[in-house]
Amino acid sequence: QVQLVESGGGLVQAGGSLRLSCEASGRSFSNYAMGWFRQAPGKGREFVAAINWSGGSTSYADSMKGRFTISRTNAKNTGYLQMNILEPEDTAVYYCAVGSTPWASGAYYRETFYNYWGQGTQVTVSS
Repeated sequence: QVQLVESGGGLVQAGGSLRLSCEASGRSFSNYAMGWFRQAPGKGREFVAAINWSGGSTSYADSMKGRFTISRTNAKNTGYLQMNILEPEDTAVYYCAVGSTPWASGAYYRETFYNYWGQGTQVTVSS
């Protein structure tokens, strides 16, 4: 079992920045790839970004490229999502997840890739 706790969400004006954290406990965090997803009101959960176990490979949804950066520090059992140039459309609950599916499968944009999920943190971007 892995427990994940997100933090760092909040209210920010358009154009601002936030850094989300995802702290893991339980089994070794470094065994897993990590992803971030988000769910806006009335919409389904969508892929944001993913990072492999070592941090050497990353992937982003097209609308986040150049604005968001995913990273991790395995020694601290923590992953991060740096979000810059935020837009009102980025308002959502953001979830982190970890999965043991091989990164080479390329399926990290799918929810089914992940075994464990956090409870989410709210990000609200005002215009």
